[in-house]
Amino acid sequence: MSRKSYKNGGLKPTPILWMLLAAMMFFLIWAMWGQGIPPKTIYLNEFLQYMEDGKITVVKISGDTITGIGTDGREYVIDTDTEAVKDIILKKALELKDVNVITAKDTSYLYWNIFLNFIPTLLFIVLIIFMFKQMSGAGGGGGQAFTFAKSKAKLFLDKRPPVTFDDVAGADEAKQELMEVVDFLKNPAKYKKLGARIPKGVLLVGPPGCGKTLLARATAGEAGVPFFSVSGSEFVELFVGVGAARVRDLFQQARKHAPCIVFIDEIDAVGRHRGAGLGGGHDEREQTLNQLLVEMDGFDSYSGIIVLAATNRPDILDPALLRPGRFDRRVVVDYPDKEGRKKILQIHMRGKPVDSTVDVDVLADMTVGFSGADLENLVNEAALLAARKNRDTILMEDFEEAFEKVILGPKKSRKLREEDKKITAYHEAGHALVKKLVKHSDPIHKISIVPRGMALGYVMDKPSSDRVNYSKVEILDKIAGLLGGRVAEEVVFGHDNITTGAENDLQRATDLARKMIVEWGMSDIIGPMFLEEKKNEVFLGREIARYKNYSESTAKLIDAEVKRIIMEQYRRVKNMLEMNRHLLDEIAQTLIEKEVMTEEELDNIIKKHMGENGSDEPQQ
Repeated sequence: MSRKSYKNGGLKPTPILWMLLAAMMFFLIWAMWGQGIPPKTIYLNEFLQYMEDGKITVVKISGDTITGIGTDGREYVIDTDTEAVKDIILKKALELKDVNVITAKDTSYLYWNIFLNFIPTLLFIVLIIFMFKQMSGAGGGGGQAFTFAKSKAKLFLDKRPPVTFDDVAGADEAKQELMEVVDFLKNPAKYKKLGARIPKGVLLVGPPGCGKTLLARATAGEAGVPFFSVSGSEFVELFVGVGAARVRDLFQQARKHAPCIVFIDEIDAVGRHRGAGLGGGHDEREQTLNQLLVEMDGFDSYSGIIVLAATNRPDILDPALLRPGRFDRRVVVDYPDKEGRKKILQIHMRGKPVDSTVDVDVLADMTVGFSGADLENLVNEAALLAARKNRDTILMEDFEEAFEKVILGPKKSRKLREEDKKITAYHEAGHALVKKLVKHSDPIHKISIVPRGMALGYVMDKPSSDRVNYSKVEILDKIAGLLGGRVAEEVVFGHDNITTGAENDLQRATDLARKMIVEWGMSDIIGPMFLEEKKNEVFLGREIARYKNYSESTAKLIDAEVKRIIMEQYRRVKNMLEMNRHLLDEIAQTLIEKEVMTEEELDNIIKKHMGENGSDEPQQ
């Protein structure tokens, strides 16, 4: 038995348990070694001789069987059906006087023998009963052996989570939907007089870390009704039927506390499509889902229970679960916009000694695409960096360094060789210069050749706003910026000396080019068609489930178009860098000397060369 089972309140080794086990082991050993020798059948003369020699001290006469018990505990048996043999043995026993004779009428020895043989069995029964009582006792974790059909949901009545809607930011629409549910539970008359029916279920959908569970905790903190919280994975166990039994038990408890809210986190663990996969449709998970469907809106459904669920995989949920009457309302909890990020940062900065120079607006601009969990982690990393430097307050530079650490990883202590440093400087200078030369590119925040994480260098962008749609020319400029590093290596060091540093750039550029063709319909040759591979089967492996919805000839056209887009941008970038080689050299040389550049320093270099050449802008 492991320490973990003790900690979780399982069967504890009490003194009584140790005593029972010790006694049981003693009698088992006695039974095995003391009575384990089988009786030996001997002749009358041998029996009498053993009595004279003192080897047999007890003679037991029972019916036609005469048994002698030796001093070593072994039994010697004589089978006879004559009274003469009994008389001879009795006479011999009277002569010796040291031999005790037990007849069938004297049952004291028989009772003692039965008692000794029955003790191990009795101890075993007592031990089992004691263990059962221990395991099924209140608070015992081992009680799960008898209560596995009970729901594991946590019930919050008076002590609810100390989180309210004031602690939630960046998800105003989702918060409004849930506030309406809470208001209905607090003031049902306001809605009932208009004939309104509150949704039976609300499904929170969104990427990981965007606040779905936080919204549920805030709902529990705000609601004045009982709140049940359970994870979808807690329904399914090894035993068939346990999941369905737990769903039944959960809703039975909910009905007793109605009106109430039931929150199921990660509902995709039990709510996936039925009848899919290689295993058929009659498995434990599907029985659990069927029971959940019945409880939410079946023949005996109860209207006093509101089911709140969260998932980041709505595409794999069973359609019957999503229909009106079960999950009437689907609330999308997406990545926060700039204003939402600003509010989230302010919430996580509460109670922390943040310096007055920290600009939350700048941090909100930097963190485009961050989820609420990412922003919380950013603030925490900044606090850890400030503590590491023995500061009393958290400065803006701590947030900037934490941002780079979150995005790229920690700084590496190793130093680059001069040759690698030079190649990296030209690679990053190529990225930065191309981003400045193209018309559609995000502003540059920093250029660095200080190794971080898996990157030897990086160009960090600072998007000016949250973008939703991108035009074709913007995507082509983005591909050009990604190719700038590889092209710079070729322009400066020659085609034969290009390095492996552009792996991630090439992967991202190729992915964008393929999406332009198969997803966004931006190819004149292929046309405005969606040709992405389908991945609808959620239970099979990706390699098994994928199938193409286009022919082999179309696949060849797609490959040719991807290559055409990449090579056109490659030649375009190469022409840019060759025409502005003087800029490339100076940017790279500055990076070699300083290792880090800001956009302002980059702009100064470009302006200086524009003034020298008498032109208004670099050559494109």
